[in-house]
Amino acid sequence: MVSSSSPVVNVYPLANYTFGTKEPKMEKDTSVADRLARMKVNYMKEGMRTSVEAILLVQEHNHPHILLLQIGNTFCKLPGGRLKPGENEIEGLKRKLCSKLAVNSPSFPPNWQVGECVAVWWRPNFETVIEYFAVPRNLKLLAVPLFELYDNVQRYGPVISTIPQQLSRFQFNMVSS
Repeated sequence: MVSSSSPVVNVYPLANYTFGTKEPKMEKDTSVADRLARMKVNYMKEGMRTSVEAILLVQEHNHPHILLLQIGNTFCKLPGGRLKPGENEIEGLKRKLCSKLAVNSPSFPPNWQVGECVAVWWRPNFETVIEYFAVPRNLKLLAVPLFELYDNVQRYGPVISTIPQQLSRFQFNMVSS
């Protein structure tokens, strides 16, 4: 049962959005090991890093889906990235969403609506455990139903596979087109 104080999130049909492509956004590292090594070096130089990721909700067949970026055939991630030192989390997330998904056109300035913080994760070490869109050509944007994410650590990893539980405190209002 959802209490009356649960936040309500309007979830719009995937068909309401248009998707194009833009230039590839190359990953800084060629492997997870390289990424973790770079993170360790950056930590030694700069200290604790803060990253933000967006949960973009859409609906298909009246069921919530999350938009994920797929790299290659096996790895999926939420759009987002590292904040600049002293950068506000919301402004940093908007900057990252513009970098990853916004159309590069002054005619279509993005108007990202950032809602509540869903979760905060801390990485204890450098191990792997732990309106308009333009997707870089080397990535795919997938609409993945919540039931597929649930407890599917092998496919989506420890963060994305827990999103259904994290979202359970919200009440979804499925908006028709």
